[in-house]
Amino acid sequence: MRGRLRYGTVVAGLLVALAAAVVAGLALGSVRIPASDVLEILTGGAEPSPFRTIVLDVRLPRVLLGAAVGAGLAVIGTVLQALVRNPLADPFLLGVSSGASAGAVAVIVLGSAFGIGAGLATTVTIPAAAFAGALLSLLVVYTLARSGGGGFATGRLILAGVAVSYILSALTSLILIMADSADHLKEVLYWTLGGLGSARWDMLALPGAALIAGTALLVALARPLDLLLVGEEGATVLGLDTARFRAAVFVLASLLTGVLVAYSGAIGFVGLMVPHAARMLVGAAHRALLPVVALMGAVFLVAADLAARTVAAPQDIPVGVLTALTGGPFFLWMLRRNRTEATA
Repeated sequence: MRGRLRYGTVVAGLLVALAAAVVAGLALGSVRIPASDVLEILTGGAEPSPFRTIVLDVRLPRVLLGAAVGAGLAVIGTVLQALVRNPLADPFLLGVSSGASAGAVAVIVLGSAFGIGAGLATTVTIPAAAFAGALLSLLVVYTLARSGGGGFATGRLILAGVAVSYILSALTSLILIMADSADHLKEVLYWTLGGLGSARWDMLALPGAALIAGTALLVALARPLDLLLVGEEGATVLGLDTARFRAAVFVLASLLTGVLVAYSGAIGFVGLMVPHAARMLVGAAHRALLPVVALMGAVFLVAADLAARTVAAPQDIPVGVLTALTGGPFFLWMLRRNRTEATA
């Protein structure tokens, strides 16, 4: 009873924090809007005004996209850490986000050369290319990390992820150099740095649906994910086909990453930091952990995007820059904490 009460308290606290972050994200920026006016606009009681346009048409889609992307990246990071039994696993560090970005950038720059219209590229080909890039990069890192026999040594896993990320970054640069239009530079910079500034209402349906469906499916797979924590042999003895299960969840994680990166660009370290903070609150059992991770990731990225919009206002800093500034030191701390495994 006490554990359930504590879990309920954590969830309730995160819901309150998310609501506060959303209201702050709608109220603050280059134009400050009183919180009372924001609440009145959200409840439909406000008359048409510039404030109403800013809240409903500019800031609210951005805040909702940030919440969806933050929740999704945090969930993906949690699952990847369970799959490879490594606390340093993250979509960004393992090259998954870089692969998704490379696929998306390829469609942005080369799409016109193949007669792909802007509308079709946004709704179909960019998410598809991002998924393909994420899946390919994850498979390469997975293969390299397991080479030489044994499990996933931290050093081998991180080196493989860094190497794949560098290769994909070079590929992205090559695609940009081959572009025949300078207009693509700003779009490619958006994908590589990660940002939510281009959010629109028509961009929310696919990432929102992918987040809900993907998280629900992963929660249903909580028991197999928990079994992986006891080790490869232990999970096999308990009846889990680890190879098939890993392959299926890798595809699901790549699909979700591809959809999110297609709309936000590569935002790093959310999937590294948030799962560790969530485990301190509710433990490692995935059925309880994943909903908390999703809420915490949403709060984190909404707050980070708010800081990105206000710290140098009216200039809008890509949120991926801030997450890297906070996630980089956290990664170094984690690497030092796991130095024995990292040098294996």
